[in-house]
Amino acid sequence: MQNTKTCPKCKGPNVVRVDGNVGPYGTGNNMATGNGLFLSNFVNVNRYICCNCGFTEEWIDKEDLAKVYNSKKAKR
Repeated sequence: MQNTKTCPKCKGPNVVRVDGNVGPYGTGNNMATGNGLFLSNFVNVNRYICCNCGFTEEWIDKEDLAKVYNSKKAKR
């Protein structure tokens, strides 16, 4: 949905993006990549939502992928 702007389930074109955010005490649509509540220890997780059927996908921006990969929380 991020790239095609079309829902893979119902093929609907009504896809919206809800940007990830980091709120107080780590709340919001994000993922912790380190210890502590510093903003630098989180990456935003953006949601793509089909407004026809309700299907959702979550994506992390490319510039944050290295931060996730190098995170002490990442399991391999």
